[in-house]
Amino acid sequence: MSIGQVAEATGVSVHALRFFEREELFLRPVPRTGGGRRVYEPADVEWLLLCNRLRESGMPIATLKRFARLVRSGPGNEPERLALLQEHERAVRTRRAELDAALEIIHGKVMAYEKHVREGTAAGVWAPTPPP
Repeated sequence: MSIGQVAEATGVSVHALRFFEREELFLRPVPRTGGGRRVYEPADVEWLLLCNRLRESGMPIATLKRFARLVRSGPGNEPERLALLQEHERAVRTRRAELDAALEIIHGKVMAYEKHVREGTAAGVWAPTPPP
């Protein structure tokens, strides 16, 4: 697959794909044709989709690089990979709990405003008070 095809398949820009390569986030060096064009395999696309999910979930690039390095190095470091993923899972669960708490408060405010708008009593809700 060409870089353009991979960009389309993954939703990752060509610029980002080059960045991934420079930062050694792929599991193998990306081979090139005689003309210097990158050639990707389906496994590269699968890996990129996983990396996208990890990044979208807040995994820092440095941690993603460490994970890629561990996977690239082959068998024998699975406990390290597991620990890295468990730590990230804990961080995502914590963030999710924080977002759920925030969403609960926001939802309460939405419900209150809907009620006030529906009943025609919204004027002055949380209006700034004039200074004394």
